[in-house]
Amino acid sequence: MKKVLIVTYYWPPAGGPGVQRWLKFSKYLPEFGIQPIIYKPKNPSYPILDSSLEVSPEVEVLEKSIFEPYAMANLLSKDETKTISSGIIKSKTRQSWSEQLMLYIRGNFFIPDARKFWVKPSVAYLKEYLSKHQIDTIITTGPPHSLHLIGKALKQANPHLQWIADFRDPWTTIGYHSALKLTSSSQAKHKALEKEVLDSADQLVVTSFQTQHEFETKTKTPVEVITNGFEDISVEVDLSENFSVSHVGSLLNDRNPKVLWEVFAELIEEDPVFKEFFELKLIGKVSDSVLESAFQSGLKKFVSIIGYLDHKDAIESQRSSQMLLLIEINKPENKSIIPGKIFEYLASRRPILAIGPEGWDVNQIISETHSGKCFNYDEKASLKSYVKEAFKAFLNGKLKSNTKNIDQYHRKNLTQKLVKLIK
Repeated sequence: MKKVLIVTYYWPPAGGPGVQRWLKFSKYLPEFGIQPIIYKPKNPSYPILDSSLEVSPEVEVLEKSIFEPYAMANLLSKDETKTISSGIIKSKTRQSWSEQLMLYIRGNFFIPDARKFWVKPSVAYLKEYLSKHQIDTIITTGPPHSLHLIGKALKQANPHLQWIADFRDPWTTIGYHSALKLTSSSQAKHKALEKEVLDSADQLVVTSFQTQHEFETKTKTPVEVITNGFEDISVEVDLSENFSVSHVGSLLNDRNPKVLWEVFAELIEEDPVFKEFFELKLIGKVSDSVLESAFQSGLKKFVSIIGYLDHKDAIESQRSSQMLLLIEINKPENKSIIPGKIFEYLASRRPILAIGPEGWDVNQIISETHSGKCFNYDEKASLKSYVKEAFKAFLNGKLKSNTKNIDQYHRKNLTQKLVKLIK
C-alpha cells in the first residue's frame, strides 16, 4: 500500500469538529490502497475531550512531545485560557485585563499560533522518518496553521516530496484573527507566512467555496474543495414531543442571532400553543453574552442548556430534535465558514434553520439538498413566517425534511475525492 504521512494536532481523545475530518479520512483511506500514518503531539492541550471516538486499527500513529504555552497561561486563569483556546473570545468591553494580555501575547509573540514550538523538533524527526520509510506524500492540516510550516520545511528539504496543505479554516481571514490585538508588524508576518505556504505546497485543499476563491486570488497552486461530511450511524431515537429547536456546537460571542430570539419571543407572546410546546436546546459551549441576549428576549424559561456531548450523544440529540439551528457570525469574512455539523444535520434528515451572512456558502448546500432554509440577519419577517409554518407542520405531525442529494458528502465518497489528489 502507498503510505501517506498526515500531520495533525487534533486527534482522539480530542473532541469537537477539528478531530473528525482526518479521523474519518484515515478510516477510509486503506479501502483505496493508501496506508495513513498519523503524526500528532504526545502531550497536547485539548480544550474538549471525547472518549467515544474510535481510531481504526489500520492507522499507524506517531507521537512527539510538544511545548504548550497554554499550560503556562493557565497560571493566569485556567478558565480563560481554556475558553480562548477553544475559540470563544469575549467582546472588547467584556474582556478582563488578563484576557486582553493573553490575546496580545497570543497574537504577537506566537506567530502563527501557540503550537509554533512543535515545528523545529517535528521537522528534524520527520526528515529522518520519511527517508527511512520511503514516504512520498505528506499532508498537513490546520488550524493550527503552524503545522503547515512543518510541511513547508520538509518540502524544502526534499523537493520531490508531494505536499498537500489542508485548510479546515482560512488563515488570515478567519473570524477570530482580528480579535488577537495584532500589531501591523505581526499582521504582516502572518500574511507573509500564509503566502509562503500557499505558494510552496503542491496542492491546497479547503472546506468551502469562498476559501477556494480567496486562495485562488492569492496563489497559482491548485485549490480543491473537499468539504467535511457524515457517516451512516445507526441511531434509533424518538422525536421530541416538544417543538424542540436545537443548536449543536459552540455559540461564540458574535454568533448571536438576536433576530431569532426576537422571533421566538414574539411567537411565545402571540400564540399560547407555541408557548406550550416550544423548547430551545443549546448543546455545546455557549458564551455568556449569547445566553444573556436570549434571556433578555424573554426565553429563559424555554432554554435547555445541555453543554458539550460526546459525538454519539450529539447525533442522538440532533435526530430527536424537531428542527436544527445553524448559526454563523454576521460578517462578510464568515461567508466561507461551513460548520462541520451541517453534514451530520443532513444525515439526521431533520429540517435545518440556518442564519448567517449574505452570500454564505451554507445557503448553496441547503438549497441543493432541499434540507431547510437559510436566512440573512435582516430577514426577520421571512424567518418568523418560516418558524410559524414549521410549528404548524409539527402540530399536524408533518414536520419533515425532504433532504436529498447528500451522498456526495458521505465520508467515504469525500475520501475518494482526496485519493485522486495523492500521486
